[in-house]
Amino acid sequence: MSARILVVDDIMPNVKLLEAKLKNEYYNVISAYSGAEALEIIKNERPDLVLLDVMMPEMDGFEVCRRIKADPKTEHIPVVMVTALTDTADRVMGLEAGADDFLTKPLDDVALMARVRSLIRLKMTMDELRARENTATSLGVIDENKSNDIEEPANILIIEDQAFESERIQKAVEEDGHMVSLAENGIQALDLINHYMFDVIILSLDLDDSEQDGGLRFLSHLRSNDKTRSTPILMVSQDDSQKIARGLEIGAHDYIVRPVDKNELKARLKTQIRRRRFQEKLRANYEVSLSMALTDTLTGLFNRRYLNVHMQKLLKQVGEGRKPICVLMFDIDFFKPVNDTHGHAVGDEVLKGFSDRIKGRLRSFDILARTGGEEFVAVLVDVPLEKACYIAERLRRSVAEDPFPASVEDGELSITTSIGGFYVGTEVLEVDYVLENVDKHLYEAKENGRNQVVFEKIGKLNPEDYREAPRLVIQK
Repeated sequence: MSARILVVDDIMPNVKLLEAKLKNEYYNVISAYSGAEALEIIKNERPDLVLLDVMMPEMDGFEVCRRIKADPKTEHIPVVMVTALTDTADRVMGLEAGADDFLTKPLDDVALMARVRSLIRLKMTMDELRARENTATSLGVIDENKSNDIEEPANILIIEDQAFESERIQKAVEEDGHMVSLAENGIQALDLINHYMFDVIILSLDLDDSEQDGGLRFLSHLRSNDKTRSTPILMVSQDDSQKIARGLEIGAHDYIVRPVDKNELKARLKTQIRRRRFQEKLRANYEVSLSMALTDTLTGLFNRRYLNVHMQKLLKQVGEGRKPICVLMFDIDFFKPVNDTHGHAVGDEVLKGFSDRIKGRLRSFDILARTGGEEFVAVLVDVPLEKACYIAERLRRSVAEDPFPASVEDGELSITTSIGGFYVGTEVLEVDYVLENVDKHLYEAKENGRNQVVFEKIGKLNPEDYREAPRLVIQK
């Protein structure tokens, strides 16, 4: 995992030592020897992680960290404070300044590298989500000023089998107004997880278990569980660097060493809650933007933009000798008179009913998109030509034989559709070429009387030839 790491220390041997350790793990290292120099480098080069000494002249590490986190352009860069200070109050001060961790010299190499890898993984995930949000904001589909609701109470699960420790942690967490659920073991925890959503899980790595490393094994289970895969996990452990490093590698977000200091616990928990809320906002915004950018609002089908990108990938696979595809283009016959006679509201009902009927007769992995007013495109994946022709005829009949419910005097309208078909076998073709050709066959179907299917190299399909399915039954 390549990344750029900024090492900040006013003592050159300290910088060189960290540089050597990080370069040995194949990281790109940038150096700074003062707080002001570090801020300038961060502004211009945006490193993926900052290892920051606390005790520096002119501007100490606490102030540097506060300035990094106060700037919206750099606040998401992880900061690890590296210092000889051992007092808990100093550690809490660093965490409250926005630091993601506070490591004490002399550094344990195993713990250091595990923390670096963990934070860089998290940074890359957040960068991807932020990039998606920036795209959505530029498209105008989300409100970039929407609140994160960071200060709202969180729902916390504590998994701890020592009653005294569990009570102490619970009391500290509840002092900040958070809601707490308790579990003494993995079975109880899973039962709660199946019924509730948690913002953060506090997990003891010292759970009593019939096998060694019960806490780590349960941590691994939480990371593989769909409901907890992205939930921040704060480990509670004895001062065991090997165990903590293993937990970070498995996917825990943070840790606190026993005996648990109440203020440090609160500071670390606040960081995880803030990150969780921000991540939720980014994901929610991305889902909204993806839906608005790639789907048709009336029918819920994919739009032309999505179709073009998806077809490009499918055509590439065809060219690589994988699954062949068939493209069908539909046009609702005489749709303009429907709008002119009955109004656009009835026209919308017909469009929605048409899209639902076609989609309901395709397989889940086939694609259906609305590409224009009354024009639709279906992409059938991994079908032989004979089967594709049968599907096209079946779809045409499904539209013509059953009227569509509509807000008209008779309560329904009879609709037909014309279909153009283009089969892609093993040829390497471009999206535009395929769509132009299938559109040509659709035009031919309309010109020759509508309510028919015209295929590339076959011409108009004879409905009687495709009344029965080919020998291999089409699986939905």
